[in-house]
Amino acid sequence: MGAGEGPRPPLVPDLLSWARSPGAHLVRELGWRPPGTLPHGEPSRDSAETWALRGTMRHQTELYVSDREGNDATGDGTKEKPFKTGLKALMTVGKEPFPTIYIDSQKENERWDVISKSQMKNIKKMWHREQMKNESREKKEAEDNLRREKNLEEAKKVTIKNDPSLPEPQCVKIHALEGYRGQRVKVFGWVHRLRRQGKNLMFLVLRDGTGYLQCVLSDDLCQCYNGVVLATESSVAVYGMLNLTPKGKQAPGGHELSCDFWELIGLAPAGGADNLINEESDVDVQLNNRHMMIRGENMSKILKARSMVTRCFRDHFFDRGYYEVTPPTLVQTQVEGGATLFKLDYFGEEAFLTQSSQLYLETCIPALGDVFCVAQSYRAEQSRTRRHLAEYTHVEAECPFLTFEELLNRLEDLVCDVVDRVLKSPVASIVRDLNPNFKPPKRPFKRMNYSDAIVWLKEHNVKKEDGTFYEFGEDIPEAPERLMTDTINEPILLCRFPVEIKSFYMQRCPEDPRLTESVKLNSWDAWVSQLVERPTLAQRKYGTCPHGGYGLGLERFLTWILNRYHIRDVCLYPRFVQRCKP
Repeated sequence: MGAGEGPRPPLVPDLLSWARSPGAHLVRELGWRPPGTLPHGEPSRDSAETWALRGTMRHQTELYVSDREGNDATGDGTKEKPFKTGLKALMTVGKEPFPTIYIDSQKENERWDVISKSQMKNIKKMWHREQMKNESREKKEAEDNLRREKNLEEAKKVTIKNDPSLPEPQCVKIHALEGYRGQRVKVFGWVHRLRRQGKNLMFLVLRDGTGYLQCVLSDDLCQCYNGVVLATESSVAVYGMLNLTPKGKQAPGGHELSCDFWELIGLAPAGGADNLINEESDVDVQLNNRHMMIRGENMSKILKARSMVTRCFRDHFFDRGYYEVTPPTLVQTQVEGGATLFKLDYFGEEAFLTQSSQLYLETCIPALGDVFCVAQSYRAEQSRTRRHLAEYTHVEAECPFLTFEELLNRLEDLVCDVVDRVLKSPVASIVRDLNPNFKPPKRPFKRMNYSDAIVWLKEHNVKKEDGTFYEFGEDIPEAPERLMTDTINEPILLCRFPVEIKSFYMQRCPEDPRLTESVKLNSWDAWVSQLVERPTLAQRKYGTCPHGGYGLGLERFLTWILNRYHIRDVCLYPRFVQRCKP
């Protein structure tokens, strides 16, 4: 579709839903205008509910106003739901003569009293002023809409064409434009920002996922019909010469496109993404419109960083000689406990969504040696906190023939090496932008036994909600654990948890059978376990060996390195309690 062509969007809203609303028939009988329209069919500020309520109130002989109990937003003028102000009552009625107004009585043992003449006179004065303002505003809106109609009709007469005498443009992604300065190019993208300067000049910032490009359109390019109705988030193709930004001016990439032609590919509604969401929108509104949220600059940065961090994990494993495997996520075995499993019907049999791929990784080590996977894991925990997800990306590894201390060293190497790779990657600037105070962890990581952590909490007077101290055998929740980490201010490998709070298959410590050879790293979802035996009898039968592995939640790693408060902020479409859409 050329930029000078395109369907004309309707200006009058759909009235079907209003026509079915309570009170609508009263409005029609009284000859009032449908909600959302002025005499010429232009949009109005009155809502369907106001018009319907107004029609109902015309048949009321009395209205109630209470400064103590009323509410102008939800009231309807009855005793049960009074208005808060007399002005709201008159504005809702809309025209004289007004019903009798009752207000809070000042007399003892009386609830209501008729409003005094002087009070009614003052309210009427305010009502007349508001009526004049509304009439003036409606008149201006009508004039503006007529003017817009005229401008759109004029814009339809303007056509633009791609000049065949100009050089054939190169189709280029925005990130690669630097090498095409001084040449004619063609760029596809979405209108990220739009600014009109008078009738003959328009500035666009285009987004294609690889970067941002400022485009300058003038004269017919912005006066044609599509130029007049263009809105942010519309998709376009722009043609023109790529020039260095004029001295003293700034633009993404240090250059801008002087357009000589453009095409509208997909028109977005007026207002663009702001029609659906903004930074002040409720969290659930933002999540329901996640497809628009991820177009924002911040979310785009986070998703790019997530992609690179995932790649850096893989690069680390490949560099260390691991093989990647792809275990199934539909299973019939329970790794942890059954309470946190998502159950499903698998062709008439009971099955689950996996919580961990470690059992499958174990079966691979006799064939491949050190192995890893990056896969989805699921936990049906009834926890809606900033750290919990029902579905998350699980980075897991398994290694044969190594000691517990060697396993701790491998986890330390994983974290430090991945951070180093990220800071040398193209997303290093994103990390610095989102987390300017980030400092890479230094080796060696501090080792702290669980029993020492219990002692530390007592020494620093950290207590449970009931006022008692944490005792041996009790799990340490997030808040005290984070306090300890922040106070010590370095990565901590919290080791050797009691048998009672860890999985049954974790190896017991030789020096203290009450403890397991397990570790937790800095409150992340990073668990290490050295395993000698598992309930996989066939695996043990054919050449068992000491082996160990670990699992790390990618999302928690991302919240740390990108300094995000809530774990949902680093997910594409987060899944947690009461959230399984879109």
